[in-house]
Amino acid sequence: MSDHLATVSAIYEAFGRGDVPAILDHLAGDVQWESWEDNSGQKAGVPWMIPRNDRDGVAEFFRVVATTLDIQEFRILALMGNDNQVAAEFVLEADVRTTGRHYRDEEMHLWTFNDQGKVVRFRHYLDTAKHIAATA
Repeated sequence: MSDHLATVSAIYEAFGRGDVPAILDHLAGDVQWESWEDNSGQKAGVPWMIPRNDRDGVAEFFRVVATTLDIQEFRILALMGNDNQVAAEFVLEADVRTTGRHYRDEEMHLWTFNDQGKVVRFRHYLDTAKHIAATA
């Protein structure tokens, strides 16, 4: 578990540096990114909520984030984990370039790992109404 906490910490540090290749190194080739059966943000077309199915898709996710959002604050509040998952509680405040709208949200990320220590699934738990309103 401590290895997974360290991995997630390293991913957030890489995000802060804008080092997408370092993030991708921690992902399984067939990572399921934002894979949901029924998600309101996805149905509304929130661009950073679109499901991705591999590292190339995740690279596209980071391109969308970099070109769509001006992040004002990204602050990790807590990391929690068990044998194969890590949850991160954080605050995100951003301006959406395409709409000129602003939002602040307290969110969770859930990272799931395989036996090789690679991320196989990532889910983002957020206030979908805020994200939909910010992109509409």
